[in-house]
Amino acid sequence: MFRYFENLVDPYCDYPEKDRPPTDLWPFMKDYARPFRRVFIWTALLSVVVAAIEIGLIYYMGRVVDLLSGSPVQVCADHGLELILLALFILFLRPAIHVLDVLLLNNGVLPNFGTLIRYRAHKHVLRQSVGWFENDFAGRIANRIMQTPPAAGEAVFQVFDAITFSLSYMIGAGILLATSDIRLTIPMLIWFVLYALLIKWTVKRVGPASQAASDARSAVTGRVVDAYTNIHSVKMFAHHESEMDYAKEAIEKSRQTFQAEMRIYTAMDIMLVTLNGVLIVGVVGWGIALWMQGQASVGVVAAATALTLRLNAMTGWIMWALTSFFRSLGVVAEGMETIAQPIDLVDAPDAKPLELTDGRIELHDVSHHYGRGAGGLDRITLTIEPGEKIGLIGRSGAGKSTLVKLLLRFYDSEGGQTLIDGQDISTVTQDSLRRQIGMVQQDSALLHRSVRDNLLYGRPDATEAQMIESAKQAEAHDFILDLEDPQGRKGYDAHVGERGVKLSGGQRQRVTLARVILKDAPILLLDEATSALDSEVEAAIQQTLYGMMQGKTVIAIAHRLSTIAQMDRILVMDRGHIVEEGNHADLLAQNGLYAQFWARQSGGFLKTDEDTEAAE
Repeated sequence: MFRYFENLVDPYCDYPEKDRPPTDLWPFMKDYARPFRRVFIWTALLSVVVAAIEIGLIYYMGRVVDLLSGSPVQVCADHGLELILLALFILFLRPAIHVLDVLLLNNGVLPNFGTLIRYRAHKHVLRQSVGWFENDFAGRIANRIMQTPPAAGEAVFQVFDAITFSLSYMIGAGILLATSDIRLTIPMLIWFVLYALLIKWTVKRVGPASQAASDARSAVTGRVVDAYTNIHSVKMFAHHESEMDYAKEAIEKSRQTFQAEMRIYTAMDIMLVTLNGVLIVGVVGWGIALWMQGQASVGVVAAATALTLRLNAMTGWIMWALTSFFRSLGVVAEGMETIAQPIDLVDAPDAKPLELTDGRIELHDVSHHYGRGAGGLDRITLTIEPGEKIGLIGRSGAGKSTLVKLLLRFYDSEGGQTLIDGQDISTVTQDSLRRQIGMVQQDSALLHRSVRDNLLYGRPDATEAQMIESAKQAEAHDFILDLEDPQGRKGYDAHVGERGVKLSGGQRQRVTLARVILKDAPILLLDEATSALDSEVEAAIQQTLYGMMQGKTVIAIAHRLSTIAQMDRILVMDRGHIVEEGNHADLLAQNGLYAQFWARQSGGFLKTDEDTEAAE
């Protein structure tokens, strides 16, 4: 039974992906809710039916009171079958309808609606460019991916469980009182208008107050996490008390904002109790007055009393449901700031897979300044022949990493054209482009998974033997066999922690190298590939690196000039331009910037900008 309702909607069903999703709240919610349209209709109808049954039962209880005014024998003879049918309805049909309503909402809608939003939001965010991620915090992005789905689910839940039901109930209550005596609806209408004004007053104030309290809690979290993240500095400088004062300031503000929010709810409760007193006295008192005048039966008074007491019990729940509804919509709106952002770096409509034949790379007047008008690259023209090994050096900010990022199409260049084997990389699919390029970065972050998962990321279809061989070539196999995580997983099954934190820098670098060796892509990019290795391990891996370069087109960025001295050609970059090029001997003979770098190196490292300026 559960499985049937749980499978009414497939949260992973195919859907048209949009590069520019709706940015307004209701179109956004409607877009995600489209697969649930039929289920939502049935859920709303059942919610109305359940409310109508509740009103009907109250009405019938009033009728039963009137029936009991007669003799037991007469009641049994005239209405016995009617009462038996009512009992059977209450025992069997009413629970069945209620169970169907609950199954649709709790099992058909809620688990799948949140899952659908989370899956599609994550898929949309993953399609964003590297530059997009560099402009935000990973924690905030993940937090919004996690918070938005349950908030959207809570909003849907309140629509059907509270709002639809309560509206139906109040309309039904009005109809019931009107059929008993139209005059009984007057106090209820007055109460309803005042209750609506109270809702408006509460919702108007709860939203900002709740947002302020949420922001204050986030500030507390930020300060606490900042202290924990930098605990070495806190301990080293003995700043325990100052950190406590810093946190206390945020904690106190959080307390004050929460107090302000709770004042609104307290005022709401006081006004609500007063209003409900007016409702009870107005409806029941008027009913009793009508009875005393002989214009209403005891059953009518009983039904009116039961109805108002039920409304009295419901009003607080309805108020909380509405505030929860609007608060949840606020969380969804906040999440939309991330998950509804347009995707600007997309494949061309007619993009085809890259057909790599030789590995020739050509840049024609390529410029990219990250929208700032300066920095990055400025009108670079360069041809790298198939199988050529290029070394790339320059001070920090010279444009080396920008060139590599443009080649991977992490950004679209602001000007010029980049070709691989004659194909403009902006006209081929991004995935096919990156599958043909292997890259080892200076920041050798790993996935929070097993060593095996990290290695096979380079080539998922590789065999165990191929994976182990790549690890051996990167001088990683021996230390991998000695790994064991806190859960007792060993060797290649051991998990490496967030960003590989459980491994040393050199170990992470070797795993990254092994992954690229396993990928065996025809174009190889090395960004300080051995920067985290000690001299002994670097010497052992150096031959492996030269071996894996054979037959590939290679671009290697390095500050340690000895690592690129054997390259076919070395390019010296400065301020976004290629200012020198040639092999090691030619560049030394030119006695230019490269020769200065070579002469000023200490221990094989390139001087920083500050060191160079000081020396000059």
